[in-house]
Amino acid sequence: MNPMRLRLPLCIACLVLGGPTVRIPAQESTATPPPKPVIDPYPPVAQVEAAMRRAVAFSRTSLSFAGGYATHWSRDLKESRTSDTSGPAVISIEGPGTPVMGQIFLRGWQITRDPLYLQAAREVADALLWTQLASGGWATFHDYSLAAARKQHYRRDLDAGDTERGQRRALSTLDDDKTQFALLFLIDFASLPGNKNDTALQAALRFGLDSLLAAQAPNGGWPQGFSGPFDRSAPVQKPSLPEDWPKVWPDLDYTGYYTVNDGNLLTVVRVLVRAHETTGEARYLDALRKLGDFLVLAQCPAPQPGWAQQYNLRMEPAWARKFEPPAVSPLESLMTLNTLDKIWLATGEERFRAPFGPALAWIEKSRLPDGSYPRFMELRTNKPLYVVKETYELTHDDSNLPTHYGFKIDDMQENLEDFKEAMGKTREERLAGLKAPASPKAWLSKAKGAARKTVTALEGQNKEGVWTEDNVYEARLIVKHLTAMADYLEAAKAAGPLFETLRAGR
Repeated sequence: MNPMRLRLPLCIACLVLGGPTVRIPAQESTATPPPKPVIDPYPPVAQVEAAMRRAVAFSRTSLSFAGGYATHWSRDLKESRTSDTSGPAVISIEGPGTPVMGQIFLRGWQITRDPLYLQAAREVADALLWTQLASGGWATFHDYSLAAARKQHYRRDLDAGDTERGQRRALSTLDDDKTQFALLFLIDFASLPGNKNDTALQAALRFGLDSLLAAQAPNGGWPQGFSGPFDRSAPVQKPSLPEDWPKVWPDLDYTGYYTVNDGNLLTVVRVLVRAHETTGEARYLDALRKLGDFLVLAQCPAPQPGWAQQYNLRMEPAWARKFEPPAVSPLESLMTLNTLDKIWLATGEERFRAPFGPALAWIEKSRLPDGSYPRFMELRTNKPLYVVKETYELTHDDSNLPTHYGFKIDDMQENLEDFKEAMGKTREERLAGLKAPASPKAWLSKAKGAARKTVTALEGQNKEGVWTEDNVYEARLIVKHLTAMADYLEAAKAAGPLFETLRAGR
């Protein structure tokens, strides 16, 4: 769970498994590669379309397994890797894996109407249907090998009448936008006119959304992961800062705790809003309001009116991993303010902005002399809290920190200023800013803004049509460059004759 940028877009207006795809190994050439062509600063639409098609065709035939995607592949294609595992038959639900790849394929279809993109997106949907757990969501990754797959309990098992879980797992995770992005992709894919009568797809989506709502706690929050509905008898109460708390990591299962870490609930907001947009069902807005009420409720008492990463069922800040102690977190507090802001945008209800003033004042007070922000502020003392690199003992000394985690956030002030600037605009101004350009001239401006990234993508494309780093195929780079080209292509087409005039006068 890495610190992340807070600029996350939110749109307010707006099958059965086949056999694994045969991978075609990339052939290394010993010949001197020809010089790369000079790229026009405003590449023609046909060139960008051809480049996107090459990338998607190679990804679909050589990188996917049963329609799903890992995040890294060795150049000889003998190994696929995710953030947690590797093997010849693994796919990642965590981005930039399967659902994220599916979303860019779907966007390619919407822009070009090339059936290649629609088929690639359908294969992603097939993979998600096959790997959907009996709890309704998805795990971090899926391993198709029998030894791994038989340890999980799937929705397709329920369809077959296999309802006794036994020792099998079915932990759906909301960590790092996994279940959420899978649902977002399925919502958009199922919304295509040709998929409205796809009963298998619609049933899987409905089951996933029903399960997400059932996992919402009575207080409106969500745990980091769920294996079934939340206990309806759980109390609804305000948080408290305990006088005493364990200073040594207790190594407990924290996945059932109310969690706001890494903006998990911000991505849940996106799912609820999109589900309401596509179905019109009031239950999604009801769940959204309940979530907003939870976040208002979960604001810690003065003098630390921020939010913890996670709370136990007594609503006390609690341990998660051995480097995530009970604390109030400036970063998670800013992420929570962004989440409440998106709920306010969706509903227009002012009560969701009530925590803003005290929380912002506390966050800014937490800034360190070097301009960074500590990830953790100790309960009650409000001192920056760290851990020692070798032992993970708690300390107030920042001289020997582990390097795998953001204990000090260097760029948080920029995000904070962005948030305050947005708060100075009306709701109408904010919503207008989320809409697509309204004129060919506005689209042309967007095409100009996307041109440099598109040129970079075209220049870096290798002979297979994709991108590598350290001689490894990277889903991150594929998504990054396909997104840049899609932005450019969409804007150039929408600008119409103005774009051709731009190219003619370059």
